[in-house]
Amino acid sequence: MDCATEEGEIRRALARLEGIRTLQFRLGQRQLLIDADAPVLEQAFAAIRKAGFNPVPVSEKPSASPAADTDAGCSSCDDDHEHAHGQEDSGDSVWKLGAALTLAIAAELVHLWGEDLPMMRYAGMALAVAAIALSGFSTYQKGLAALRHGRLSINALMTVAVTGAFLIGQWPEAAMVMALYALAEWLEARSAARARNAIGQLLELAPEQADVLQADGQWRTLPVKQIEPGAVLRVKAGERIALDGVITSGHSAIDQSSVTGESIPVDKGTGDGVFAGTINGTGVLQMRSTSTAQDTTLARIIHAVEEAQHSRAPTQGFVDRFAAVYTPLIFALALAVALGGPLLFGWSWLDAIYKALVLLVIGCPCALVIATPVTIVSALTAGARRGLLFKGGIHLEQARLLKAVALDKTGTLTHGRPQLIHSEWFVAPARENEIRALALALAGESDHPVSRAIATGLQAMGAHRYPGVLQHIHAVPGHGVQAELEGAPLLLGQAGWITRVHGELGAVVQQAVSRQLAEGRTVTLLADEQQVLAVFAVADQLRGQAAQAVGELQALGLHTVMLSGDHQLTADAIAHQAGLAQARGNLLPEHKLEAIRSLQRSHGPTAMVGDGINDAPALASADMGIAMGGAGTDIAMEAADVVVMNDDLRRVPEAIRLSRHTHEVLWQNIALALGIKLVVFVLALMGHATMWMAVFADMGASLLVVFNGLRLLRWRS
Repeated sequence: MDCATEEGEIRRALARLEGIRTLQFRLGQRQLLIDADAPVLEQAFAAIRKAGFNPVPVSEKPSASPAADTDAGCSSCDDDHEHAHGQEDSGDSVWKLGAALTLAIAAELVHLWGEDLPMMRYAGMALAVAAIALSGFSTYQKGLAALRHGRLSINALMTVAVTGAFLIGQWPEAAMVMALYALAEWLEARSAARARNAIGQLLELAPEQADVLQADGQWRTLPVKQIEPGAVLRVKAGERIALDGVITSGHSAIDQSSVTGESIPVDKGTGDGVFAGTINGTGVLQMRSTSTAQDTTLARIIHAVEEAQHSRAPTQGFVDRFAAVYTPLIFALALAVALGGPLLFGWSWLDAIYKALVLLVIGCPCALVIATPVTIVSALTAGARRGLLFKGGIHLEQARLLKAVALDKTGTLTHGRPQLIHSEWFVAPARENEIRALALALAGESDHPVSRAIATGLQAMGAHRYPGVLQHIHAVPGHGVQAELEGAPLLLGQAGWITRVHGELGAVVQQAVSRQLAEGRTVTLLADEQQVLAVFAVADQLRGQAAQAVGELQALGLHTVMLSGDHQLTADAIAHQAGLAQARGNLLPEHKLEAIRSLQRSHGPTAMVGDGINDAPALASADMGIAMGGAGTDIAMEAADVVVMNDDLRRVPEAIRLSRHTHEVLWQNIALALGIKLVVFVLALMGHATMWMAVFADMGASLLVVFNGLRLLRWRS
């Protein structure tokens, strides 16, 4: 069960049952969740078997991922029927295929060399029947079930074609067609499994065991599933980290590419967060776990991508609807050729029927049906590997339609942490070290973000605490910090506060303050009772990749604008650095919401890029919400349509390029699937196509679209 046609067959089989509350199909994992009571479940299993499928409860099989766990009150079942779709890794299926192909070839040889001998003819027919039975049992089973219920499915189409060929004396071709069809399905399923299993391979990145500190001070190796949040773990150099957590001792360069897509290892030390599945590069780390094995960031990524695979992309929905009409149309056309050929064109009845059967074989819509899901799953997986988490195929496809992108300032374009950008001294050079020390002493007494930024910046300059005695140090809420130095007041605070204490600032100081304010920076002054000693300018720094990301968005033809709650001067300054022509400041959340709606009216589909918390109304209202910093941020992962896991703004234009490329591949696949069929279709009407040619063309089309879709697994921006 890995295509919409088979899903439809199962839905119809269960439609007559009373007591089923919900059905949830997971085609990517070949799973069905049935919410019903136990007696109804048994009836449901019987109905599914009658439709030609073999349901196996998930509890009887190893679970592939957290998403495969059965929900309370529900029953899941995997379709591991003998049809090739469900047996891409089955050794038994390979043996049957090999035997069927051998028997089909033997039947063909008997037909060529012993057709005139009755015994050889019967032997050839027996070989053909054996080949059909080995390779086509499940196809016949489901095909006959569909015909009994008046449905024209892919399996019904092949059942009619092979049976018809056998009845008109083309039994060697009937055997070869069924064997080749089964081989094509098997190859197609193995190829498609690469896309289906690619994201699941991330689960293997997290180790199954970890060293855990015990109460007696000893280290013990335990299964990761048994480790609770708060446990202390030891990670040696070169080992993978087992759970999300916080480093309590040690320092290392962590390879986070499996979670965030970052190609360069990130330096981590005490107090820094780490993710399950990432690699400790050097040194021994101790960490405190903050999650269970089922709730790590890596597990949530996998679960989110699996959920995204379950949602239908617009193109996939179109193809499914088209295929529902296409298959009955092929049946009608084949019937018209079989009946109308002798009456209108004077063909013999056997010739007309043979051409009709060729049309049935080439009309098999497998390539068309498989074209979109393989492509979508491959693209979702490629995005996840790059740190781009799409919450569904619909968002993956819609990204290409965006015309405008609104970007939040704090935490998106900037780091979200104030930093000391500029300092200017109004004392003799010989006193600068002393003044730095005084400023550090005062700034260190406040927990205000601006004061902390000044203290950190001064320490980076090499400043040390003032060696003398400062008295009566205290913070003045809303203004700054005040102290006494040898009985004289010393102030560190806002320019307005200093002005009220000192009177008008001197011309030189006022010019320095005005220059920094014009850059959108927060200005803090250090003054004693006589004069202003220094001016400090603090601002949130632009991310290193922000300007490049904005340039790439503009190169893609998108209108870009910054939305910020900061005052307009600050917004303008950051926008200028980022290369944005438009910035809107002083915006409350409701104002950002209105700004998004205005962009939608003036430009069309609009994306909002924010942190997923403060910008929640705008993210929800935008045609596409893109949250930055999804790694470890539950609210961001829930609120947005797309999550950028590593805070790299360049992933936003990458998402749009991936969407556009995916759309191209989707329509390439549809064109390939229909184009090849059309060519053989015309050849069949002209009498130049055989059933062999038709099944090879169908096989080729299926494999072409699968391999073309799988190319997206290797996608690089």
